[in-house]
Amino acid sequence: MSGEAAHEAAPRRTLRALTLLPVLIFAGLAVLFLVRLFAGDPSKVPSALIGRPVPAFSLPPLPGLVEAGTPVPGLSGEDLKGRVTVVNVWASWCAPCRQEHPALMELAREPGLRVVGLNYKDQAENARRFLGGLGNPFSAVGTDANGRAAIDWGVYGVPETFVVGPDGRIRHKHIGPLMPEQLPAFREKLREAAR
Repeated sequence: MSGEAAHEAAPRRTLRALTLLPVLIFAGLAVLFLVRLFAGDPSKVPSALIGRPVPAFSLPPLPGLVEAGTPVPGLSGEDLKGRVTVVNVWASWCAPCRQEHPALMELAREPGLRVVGLNYKDQAENARRFLGGLGNPFSAVGTDANGRAAIDWGVYGVPETFVVGPDGRIRHKHIGPLMPEQLPAFREKLREAAR
């Protein structure tokens, strides 16, 4: 009788193991998904636009923005040719934009470098107040009221900063606030773009 009981128990164990197999596979995939979800740095996501010409765009100036008695001009793709240009996508409602502003002010003081701004989905009065309080690093500011130009640039969110070479091609994309401690590596990207 014990031989028959052992013979019947073997198929039950096999059946039990087969019913647990999908659960084990699902659990393994769930663990793999969670590990991959939290792995990596989203600021390192490569841009499909690196090496390509800047998108065609033409943005009006920020109304009422004046620097040294002269209205600050708007921004277009044609304005980004001829020298290395830093294009910063920002908004007054963006807290990280405030954090990175000192780094932009420092870059704007560098000879031969042009820093321009793309004001993203912002109110003109708020944007002027933001620049009036923190300083204006931008030689031109284009107003992207509906966010269309930012979509064409592949912007994930503000702030984002691009390096455009003298040939009008995007050479680098920095996602998130550009902090002072990141400036040495960023300056290296500027030197590469100038070559």
